[in-house]
Amino acid sequence: MNDFWELLETLCGLDAPSGCEDAVRSFIREQAAPFADETAEDPMGNLMVLRRGAAALEKPLMLCAHMDEVGVIVKRITDEGMVKFGFVGGVDPRVAIGRRVRFTNGVRGVVGIKAVHLTTPAERKTMPKTKDLYIDVGAGSRAQAEARLSPGDYGTFDVENRRFGDGLFKAKALDDRVGCAVLLTLLRGQPAVDTWFCFTVQEEVGLRGAATAAFRVDPGLCLIVEGTTAADLAEAPAHKQVCRLRGGAVLPFMDRGTVYDRELFGLLRGAAEGLGLKWQTKHMVAGGTDAGRIHKVRTGVRTAGIAVPVRYIHSPVSVAAVEDIEGVLAVSRAFLNGFGGLE
Repeated sequence: MNDFWELLETLCGLDAPSGCEDAVRSFIREQAAPFADETAEDPMGNLMVLRRGAAALEKPLMLCAHMDEVGVIVKRITDEGMVKFGFVGGVDPRVAIGRRVRFTNGVRGVVGIKAVHLTTPAERKTMPKTKDLYIDVGAGSRAQAEARLSPGDYGTFDVENRRFGDGLFKAKALDDRVGCAVLLTLLRGQPAVDTWFCFTVQEEVGLRGAATAAFRVDPGLCLIVEGTTAADLAEAPAHKQVCRLRGGAVLPFMDRGTVYDRELFGLLRGAAEGLGLKWQTKHMVAGGTDAGRIHKVRTGVRTAGIAVPVRYIHSPVSVAAVEDIEGVLAVSRAFLNGFGGLE
């Protein structure tokens, strides 16, 4: 695939909840193979692709994006054939009610909850809990449901991804298939210095894959390419919006897991300004990325981050701006090439 947007749409359409990243890993491995100087996978499931550059640093550069997404996992099946489930990663139960779900074995269902006329006044004043929800897969009995699903089966939200409105793009799993698409695009060209492009697992459940990938690569510098929460809605005060769509690439200086390297932050900012592109930082110290594990590995790794602002993150449908996504790709490329004194 030569078109970035075709690549991103395909990646968002694949199902890969944390711990079940097989489909995305296989696709990325296939796409990266013609350009890879070396490929490695570890027992966790991380995929690491080396592209040799025109020069080499004392320790290689590492670019990182995670393959996994939030989803659901089957916990048990009721006598009536309803599927009780848990969320994989942080999902607000409110956003799931009435949404379609697609399991990795192809079974489809709908998330349901007790009918409103059966609820008490007190229940109608509280947020539903995950234990109050179920997935209806159309089964008439426990036996019918058990013929389709078993405890431990994974699922994701079942949505269509496409451009819409005034330059927006909607899809599931923009966090962090947008980062995967950026890395796949960048590794097609020769970087300025030896670079490991790392596609990690289980970020949504504790940044687990990043630690082992960074220990394997032992980089000197790392750039995390992510999607980050944007709360730029009409009723949200400006200081709580975190970041906003159409505001440009997000260059965080700090989040709940990391204080990012000041010099690398400056290089990213300089890359954006040198290209004449908008950039923004977070108005709140919120969220976290794989950097929270990577910067602590071995003797420490100097780490920076860049992210696409994403509305409705960790929900069935996330929304991002085309110009922000293209800006993150352009700034990431300039940052990468800047280590060789290239444009």
